[in-house]
Amino acid sequence: MLFTPVEIQETVNMFMQQKLDVRCITMGISLLDCADSDAKKANQKIYDKIMKKAGNLVKTGQDIEKEFGIPIINKRVSVTPISLVAGASNATSYVEYCRTLDKCAKELGVNFIGGFSALVQKGITPADRILIESIPEALATTDFVCSSVNVGSTKSGINMDAVKLMGEIIKKTAEESKDCAVNGCSKLVVFCNAPEDNPFMAGAFHGPGEGDAVINVGVSGPGVILAAAKDYKGRPINELAEGIKKMAFKITRLGQLVGTEAAKRLGVDFGILDLSLAPTPEVGDSVARILEEIGLEGTGCPGTTAALAMLTDMVKKGGVMASTSVGGLSGAFIPVSEDEGMINAVKQNSICLEKLEAMTTVCSVGLDMIAIPGDTPATTISRIMADEFAIGMVNSKTTAVRLIPAPGKKAGEWIEFGGLLGGCPVMPVSKFGCADFINRGGRIPAPIHSFRN
Repeated sequence: MLFTPVEIQETVNMFMQQKLDVRCITMGISLLDCADSDAKKANQKIYDKIMKKAGNLVKTGQDIEKEFGIPIINKRVSVTPISLVAGASNATSYVEYCRTLDKCAKELGVNFIGGFSALVQKGITPADRILIESIPEALATTDFVCSSVNVGSTKSGINMDAVKLMGEIIKKTAEESKDCAVNGCSKLVVFCNAPEDNPFMAGAFHGPGEGDAVINVGVSGPGVILAAAKDYKGRPINELAEGIKKMAFKITRLGQLVGTEAAKRLGVDFGILDLSLAPTPEVGDSVARILEEIGLEGTGCPGTTAALAMLTDMVKKGGVMASTSVGGLSGAFIPVSEDEGMINAVKQNSICLEKLEAMTTVCSVGLDMIAIPGDTPATTISRIMADEFAIGMVNSKTTAVRLIPAPGKKAGEWIEFGGLLGGCPVMPVSKFGCADFINRGGRIPAPIHSFRN
């Protein structure tokens, strides 16, 4: 891959002035060969394999940063969904498996490790249930482990028994970790159509269809896209779209370089490059501010969904021209607490939970890092998830929910998570319930267009 002097100078400007970075390099590791009927032996196998495969991950990332001058913000690990591994054991709780993952993360020096996960889109096995019921204690007693549960898919429909259960688990997780430095719910994602190769936390896991070990990369450049939008101020939308597409192409080439180099040095395959625009609480690193630069008075006002659709599509079109390995989520994240512009939109009442839901029909993920009142009923959490997953199921896209009930907090009050997780105002939730709907259980059947054989 050759770069011209002009491209190099342009890239330097992106780093120095527009907050461009490689958001994460994530090593995915298969633990399927670590299953054992003895839980203690299984945990030892898990520890040994992760430490062997990812032992040089952090150092390799740091070496690439120094040699290429490219900031790599996070080094992470994702593993096979633990319910698939621990199910072979006689354990009645999987908290110890979570602690083993946490021990690996601390010794490796990675930022997060993902994969305390279960895939229950069509049914819940005994192992899945044990894992799900272990989540509150597991996340309250560990620091770096992330958990995810996939409860629906376009092919299978939505497992409403799992949706109901996860509403209860989210409530319990918030309560059990209320005195922790980071609320456990900020490390817990519920999915529909979860991808097996996602490098971003908290939803990363190494799918059973993946190889033994791979490197997946997440590139983020809201500041760069914002600068491109400013360059096209007042010009027709199609010209702005072309400018965003060209910039996404350049960002993706950078990620491809880092990913292939990291994979080569670590002796594993290069997996995918995730193009998602992932914001941070820092000023100038916001997806919401891009939308406002496009022409919105406040993110959430009429026109927001259309602007976001254009932005997401151009990021994807630019990316797929620059790499044949695009995967993961790829689009635009719209978390509340992790986006300075989104926080401001909540404060000025230009956006609400229902508008965020509408925006998820066209962006890459879903309702992300949203604090809600601590007294929100579990059935209300479940119905918010059901709505979001219906969007994913019907539109054949990934949707996710990361809601954080804030114990003791009411709508309008502030909650702080710290670091990249940021902080945000607690958002109001409709007081009209739907307990009778959620308590039915069962499964919402797959849509008619899922039958494509």
